[in-house]
Amino acid sequence: MNTSDALSCDIREAEVENMDKYEKIEVKRDGEYSYSIWLEPDFSCLEEALSPLGTEKRKLCIVSESTVAGLYAEELEKVLERICAGVSLFVFPAGEASKTLDTVRELYKHLILNQFDRKDMLVALGGGVVGDLTGFAAATYLRGIDFIQVPTTLLAQVDSSIGGKTGVDFDAYKNMVGAFHMPRLVYMNLGTLQSLSERQFAAGMAEIIKHGLIQDRLYYEWVRNHGGEIARREYEALRYMVYGSCQIKRRVVEEDPTEQGIRAWLNFGHTAGHAVEKLKNFELYHGECVAVGCVAAAWISWRRGLLTREERDQIEQTLKDYHLPIRAAGLAPEEVLKTTKLDKKMEAGRIKFVLLKKLGEAFVARDVEDKELLEAICYVSEENRNE
Repeated sequence: MNTSDALSCDIREAEVENMDKYEKIEVKRDGEYSYSIWLEPDFSCLEEALSPLGTEKRKLCIVSESTVAGLYAEELEKVLERICAGVSLFVFPAGEASKTLDTVRELYKHLILNQFDRKDMLVALGGGVVGDLTGFAAATYLRGIDFIQVPTTLLAQVDSSIGGKTGVDFDAYKNMVGAFHMPRLVYMNLGTLQSLSERQFAAGMAEIIKHGLIQDRLYYEWVRNHGGEIARREYEALRYMVYGSCQIKRRVVEEDPTEQGIRAWLNFGHTAGHAVEKLKNFELYHGECVAVGCVAAAWISWRRGLLTREERDQIEQTLKDYHLPIRAAGLAPEEVLKTTKLDKKMEAGRIKFVLLKKLGEAFVARDVEDKELLEAICYVSEENRNE
């Protein structure tokens, strides 16, 4: 049984049995337990989840951004104060513009002034910006301290909080400075998804659709066919969906923790997407840019005869059904192409571009030529669109 089949069987069995049994996922590294992912409706089980980490002798620093902190920091502080030696709060302005070494520097100062040592721990409360920045700070402060992820956005819950990739942007080049540093725990309060705007929620759906496209066609079909429950944010549908995406990502990162092989599949849609994100000055959400990038990658897959026209069109329609863009305005295709060459996924002067062998199965192509990529960029550019 291949990875995709195994995941599909897990989901089908869980659907007809007691769903409570899969509220916790264990992530392993080199075959040994590494950390747990908890899926809960609120923060009521966080104390239990943290109990193996010996927090009673540790100071904890909650790292968050201004919007999320206003919603959840006080509630989280009350939980943590009961089980640790002390809690402090570091809040930075919301938005991708804060995901820089300057913000990390301010966090270092906060930790030093509050006398954090190697046994203390950081708590990332927020979306992908918070998780990536906090993880990078944890990886580098005193050569590495523990941190946990408490993701509050759909995108962070199904993607960035899992797998230990941390980093910050450098001069608008996304995640150019980073490190691999595994969290000690990922605690998902699925109740936080109710506070997301429609646009934020949709941005997370891009990664979910991507997971199905690269690893599990049945999961992709389930997402396509349950748009009503998902759009209404019905709890059971959200729990089922988040669990499915977490399992896909868990299996990939367990097999390839440092992106030497199949973990690169998770970059489907990201090469062109990151270029669009930079050139649009981060006006579009990350998930929105990934959606546009997925369309470009699907277009190349179609031109190579790997996808049918109907499958290519279906991918676009699925993204549109979840209110995601499939085109971007104001792009100069040559500039997008140039920017892709600055992507951190370049290898020996050639870009590693993730394509679809078929729905539910990805591969890394190292032979995507500039002309081919430029045509795909024109396809997703509203002003330069071709068929």
